[in-house]
Amino acid sequence: MLMTDIIVKKRDGLKLSAEEIEYVVNGYTKGDIPDYQMSALLMAILIRGMDSEETLQLTMAMMHSGETLDLSKISGVKADKHSTGGVGDKTSLILCPMVAAQGVKIAKMSGRGLGHTGGTIDKLESFPGFNTGISEETFVSNVNNFGIAIAGQTADLDPADKKMYALRDVTGTVPSIPLIVSSIMSKKLAAGADVIVLDVKTGSGSFMETEEQARELATELVRVGKLAGKKTVGVITDMDEPLGNAIGNALEVKEAIEVLKGEKKGELLELCLTLGSCILTQAEIAATEEQAREMLIKGIEDGSALNKLAELVKGQEGDPEAVYNTDMLPKAPVQYEVLSDKTGYVKHISAKDVGLVSMQLGGGRVTKESVIDLSVGVILNKKVADRVEAGESLGTIHAQTLEKAKEAALLLRNCYTIVSEPVAKSKFIKGIVK
Repeated sequence: MLMTDIIVKKRDGLKLSAEEIEYVVNGYTKGDIPDYQMSALLMAILIRGMDSEETLQLTMAMMHSGETLDLSKISGVKADKHSTGGVGDKTSLILCPMVAAQGVKIAKMSGRGLGHTGGTIDKLESFPGFNTGISEETFVSNVNNFGIAIAGQTADLDPADKKMYALRDVTGTVPSIPLIVSSIMSKKLAAGADVIVLDVKTGSGSFMETEEQARELATELVRVGKLAGKKTVGVITDMDEPLGNAIGNALEVKEAIEVLKGEKKGELLELCLTLGSCILTQAEIAATEEQAREMLIKGIEDGSALNKLAELVKGQEGDPEAVYNTDMLPKAPVQYEVLSDKTGYVKHISAKDVGLVSMQLGGGRVTKESVIDLSVGVILNKKVADRVEAGESLGTIHAQTLEKAKEAALLLRNCYTIVSEPVAKSKFIKGIVK
């Protein structure tokens, strides 16, 4: 089998066989196929596409490129959640404890963030002493004992994806539905859950800017998940502005805790209730989404969801007291108010640009080697459709120095579009794909 023949075949719009796809993935992972040939094939896939069968074969070959997580020692239904990414997305910190409190086992492998803020793993490290590098034995034990564990993805899990994504990132081949699907689902399948719920973002702050693109991605993700034998659901959600009010690691953890305490409502809670209802019904813990939603709300009201977060933290060597006393979380020394220079209504907040403000403060990574400042970030005091008066605070900058805060304030003010007429808020949950 020759790589050149496979490149030409896909270049000409023909379907690749399972054997050809496996040959490519194994050869590239081992280093037998050079970057320049793989780049050519990735570009051919971007232009010519892949059908569902090819996408499934690519996903499975990538999944089997390294170790897979064996969750057979964990009793009960195991669930996992994935988001396609967005600014202020702290959903896992809320959703996972809420669902675990209702009896579904959460065995989640997460990554670190590269970009505007940290990933779930970085955010969890805001808890003093929290260890994301626990052994597989501890991971399994914690899920059995507490119903929940969230650990860093091991180097041996899906190595093909790590190598292929790095190449896609520098060759202009990221925006391909088959390649996105295989990247996401190979990791999720390797992590071994029974139920997979996917939060597919759409809007200016997401990768899929139109609802049509997001629905296409969600449909293909769900199709591949089901073909692989997993109960899979996709939820299409709005990312035209940051999710919630906090952007920045410890600030997002604090906001997540406010939701779990029942102190904060709104879209962030609604998203977690929607995703959580999908998990509970797919896991057959609840008969209907209405019943599932009632169970999840009760878990917040009786404190069991918050306590489950504390169990997660304690089980991974962190201080659970920080769950109940958020003053123990990292805190930046400077808080600086960004005042509006006009009166009107918030029409738009550029999510990407708000994310860049957080990154400039030190809340994200420019490179994999960058060290994140867990304490810095932004709190948005005004969201889309809110009325604002001139001189009123649009947001609060959390920074290490006053100079950095003032620089960030100029940038944050430019993230807001304020108009004179009232603004209607768009629908947040755009659709569910089953």
